[in-house]
Amino acid sequence: MKKLVIAYSGGLDTSYCALHLSKQNYEVHAVSVNTGGFSIEEINTIEKNAYKMGVKTYKNINAIENYYTKVVKYLIFGNVLKNNTYPLSVSAERIVQAIEIVNYARHINASYIAHGSTGAGNDQVRFDMIFQTLAPEIEIITPIRDNKLSRQDEISYLKDNGIHMAWEKAKYSINKGLWGTSVGGEETLHSKNPLPEEAFPSQVEATKPKKVSITFEKGEVVAVDGVFKNSIENIENINALASKYGIGRDIHVGDTIVGIKGRVGFEAAAALLIIKAHHLLEKHTLTKWQLQHKDYLANFYGMHLHEGQYLDPVMRDMEAYFQNSQEKVSGTVYATLKPYHFTLDGISSPNDLMDTKFGSYGETNTKWNAEEAKGFIKIFGNQQKIYQQINNEI
Repeated sequence: MKKLVIAYSGGLDTSYCALHLSKQNYEVHAVSVNTGGFSIEEINTIEKNAYKMGVKTYKNINAIENYYTKVVKYLIFGNVLKNNTYPLSVSAERIVQAIEIVNYARHINASYIAHGSTGAGNDQVRFDMIFQTLAPEIEIITPIRDNKLSRQDEISYLKDNGIHMAWEKAKYSINKGLWGTSVGGEETLHSKNPLPEEAFPSQVEATKPKKVSITFEKGEVVAVDGVFKNSIENIENINALASKYGIGRDIHVGDTIVGIKGRVGFEAAAALLIIKAHHLLEKHTLTKWQLQHKDYLANFYGMHLHEGQYLDPVMRDMEAYFQNSQEKVSGTVYATLKPYHFTLDGISSPNDLMDTKFGSYGETNTKWNAEEAKGFIKIFGNQQKIYQQINNEI
């Protein structure tokens, strides 16, 4: 039989692919890559269902640490928000998942890799590019894309083959991970309507404002409310705290890799709170030129990651800059959690550049006098003065 590895999530698309390919004389090995958000019970259920689809083996790869180290850490360092909104919760995961899957396929000498992407989304590009780059000798098979199957086509096929599961009840497509959860549904296929409250995986349980502190050491989250743990645990703890307030919900509208507009809901309580807290700390500890250059590099980094360009060496170049920029980004940020939003109250840091020995903004200046200020302003305006005197545009 032809040995094949399938990227298996346990959802409708990958279930269809696993069953269909197992009936096409392929020896199907299902692989799930855990980048966060899965309980042991959920993983066991996915494994159980995979064998119902006729796979020969099932493997769950824990890639949470790898995901944080290779991707999430740099999304924090760069304060990356696609279109100033989306923390790349899903697109960032796909890169790590694709690398883990292709490595496993080569490990077991598989000749084929399959995934359940359609022909209209971004994931097909991300998966194919990683597979083609790292293992050009392995053939890629995509039944959903190749046959232009509808959701109902897949459900009917599974039912006809004795697979009876509650596919129709899954009104919303939920993708959970360490850095957030995406939510797709009927509302996100069009431009007008918001997602209803029940579409989001976390419901509002807390209404009383809650103070929380987040401590960073060289840009990484090292403690929450003074309790020191590793960064992954801290992200999970922040998400547990903030999601109870309905924090981190929004709908991202962006340009897909294939050129059409796309709309997706998401819930990323930890990601948004951490990015905003980290950015505030940077405003206090970095110079204006560091902040300026980080802003445009973050935009490039997020775009390239979103479009599956992770393996291009320019990504390592930008990561090196981000890493170096974090040398002084240490301190604690104080925030208040409230229903559906949060406020950043302030920071404390040994590297805070708001040093009152030089002056207090709008109040006092101690390191320069009035004459020096006048001379600085006169020279500072020279270029626009010259331009206006010559061109007289105003």
